[in-house]
Amino acid sequence: MSNPALSNNPALNGKTLTADELRRIYDQPAASLQRPGVDQPASPPVAGGAQLPPVVGSDKPMTYENTISKTVMLFIVVLATAAVGWFVPILMIPGALVGLVLGLVNAFKKEPNVALIVGYAAAQGLFLGGISGIFEAQWAGIVTQAIIGTFSVFGVTLLLFRSGKVRTSPKMTKIFLVAMVGYLVFSLVNVGMMMFGATDDPWGMRGATVFGIPLGLLIGGLAVLLAAYSLVMDFELIQNGVRNRVPERYGWSAAFGLTVTLIWLYLEILRILAILRGD
Repeated sequence: MSNPALSNNPALNGKTLTADELRRIYDQPAASLQRPGVDQPASPPVAGGAQLPPVVGSDKPMTYENTISKTVMLFIVVLATAAVGWFVPILMIPGALVGLVLGLVNAFKKEPNVALIVGYAAAQGLFLGGISGIFEAQWAGIVTQAIIGTFSVFGVTLLLFRSGKVRTSPKMTKIFLVAMVGYLVFSLVNVGMMMFGATDDPWGMRGATVFGIPLGLLIGGLAVLLAAYSLVMDFELIQNGVRNRVPERYGWSAAFGLTVTLIWLYLEILRILAILRGD
């Protein structure tokens, strides 16, 4: 889903800030750094005769370039720990648990914590490496296919967003949230049934068929569409952050949001391919 760490910030969620708010919070292009021995110009008076604090330099603004570099760094961490999980698959269980906890913590923090975000990427890498190795042993070449599928969806979504053909809307976002809740409930019930022996199918309820089509393919297709819409939401939040010149540290929140969505997308495509190639 969209990253609350970004959406809770007014500069990132598309809300219009007043000139005074931007002047007080963010570094503007015309602002000069405060240096010892250099007088700072007085701030203009505001309503009631009060004065705003002097405009001083703050964090560098968030840009597309530094956000991309942070995202690439997180994926390097994911790949590095995935290599470990590939050869030591037992680590995928603690990786999944730690990744879940850190994912929730990072999602609801208003200020990004670099150590926790990098820790999330490392834990998820262990999980992805372990589960990818297991699937690859069962169906040779499936990991490469899932990676190609993931970046194909990412690339097409990005191109459509850049062209202006896809954007979020309040109505679509409400539908997205309802669908996400339904998907999560289904996933939890399915896991519970598999854990307590209510079904002997390796995919649980996903192994059932609807009009001759495995339910897992229908649910997986819906999840891919939800992940694609989530990418659009991430792109818009990044665009708003750059446009409103928020501090550079929020680029970590953007990188975290993209990492979460791409990992989810990869897992869904991996599962769809496994169902298609299974007997």
